[in-house]
Amino acid sequence: MISGAYRDQFHIPPVNGKDSIYLCGNSLGLQPKKVKEYVTEVLDDWAMLGVEGHTQAKYPWLPYHEFLTSSMARLVGGKESEVVTMNSLTVNLHLLMASFYRPNKKRYKILIESDAFPSDKYAVASQAKMHGFDERDAIIEWAPPPGEHCVRLEGLKEILEQQGEEIALFLIGGVNYYTGQYMDIKTITEMGHAHGITVGFDLAHAAGNVAMKLHDWKVDFAAWCSYKYLNSGPGSLGAIFIHDKHGQDMSVPRLSGWWGHNKVTRFGMRDAYDPLPGAEGWQLSNPPILPLAAMRASLELFDQAGIENLQSAAKENVKFLYDAFADSKLIKVITPENPTERGGQLSLLVLHDGKKLYDHITAHRVIADWREPDVIRIATAPLYTTMQDAEAFVRIVESFR
Repeated sequence: MISGAYRDQFHIPPVNGKDSIYLCGNSLGLQPKKVKEYVTEVLDDWAMLGVEGHTQAKYPWLPYHEFLTSSMARLVGGKESEVVTMNSLTVNLHLLMASFYRPNKKRYKILIESDAFPSDKYAVASQAKMHGFDERDAIIEWAPPPGEHCVRLEGLKEILEQQGEEIALFLIGGVNYYTGQYMDIKTITEMGHAHGITVGFDLAHAAGNVAMKLHDWKVDFAAWCSYKYLNSGPGSLGAIFIHDKHGQDMSVPRLSGWWGHNKVTRFGMRDAYDPLPGAEGWQLSNPPILPLAAMRASLELFDQAGIENLQSAAKENVKFLYDAFADSKLIKVITPENPTERGGQLSLLVLHDGKKLYDHITAHRVIADWREPDVIRIATAPLYTTMQDAEAFVRIVESFR
């Protein structure tokens, strides 16, 4: 697949009257042109039908989230019964930990990568505290070796050898937001399960970026947002994966709400709670339809392109960019050199004058991402990012003096 093959299906933000060089899909994906049509469709149905839109709209609102399920399941390698679109990312992580972080006096610790996204760190710390544990003792950070930026499986093995019987939960980023390191999800899951640990992942930077097989890899649970590589709009809905071995087990505890209730009797209103099997049983409230409509426009493009094809296209761009900066005296690439350990993101540690370089590329129509204290993150989102974008970015960096 050619990178940027679907570029004409997206709005490219202009800068000074020209298309920007948009390399920020790891932070906020671009708007598919069909979003306006699909959102307007919902608005028109609301205007003309009112409440009857729940059942009589062109795409009825009552089951609207179901229109996204098969697409989302394909993206992460799950069964349709294992995936549902709902809520936002950290909300979903808390709901999942309510079910899957079940500590006791012996096994109560949570392992997370040391440079995880801050919201994940806050979430696991608060979960530990809510169960009466001191976060300084209960949270284990999987850190890179001294002088390095990316974690190694050898380090995880050492932690497990020393504390494996005390760890109740892994919550690890599938792709690290800062370095762009793509974790070996299959091996990490196997390592955790070998020690009786429940294994979960935050896939915010992995969904729509890399191909995964969550069901086959026997991941216990995962959650992700949809506004980065999945292009569903700022602050849009997230989604979850719950392996069928848990989702079909009605004894697994969960926080409950009426949208997780049996669909046949949901509107009986006075029935005792009867949870749906699968991931849908973790729903709480009826979902907002307008964000779902925006998401539908993007997922249709992923269905057409195929996540494996998109990942292959991204690899070509990323290899070009990695090679271009390999011998740079200005930039150190902290994303792994091994192509199997990265997706579409490259993190560029600027050795000096980092903010000046960022201002320079910004002045030349590049939209990228600055992370304190000295990292520029760029991402090739191959639905709309082209090799020409990558080549232009390199030329702009090389023009910096």
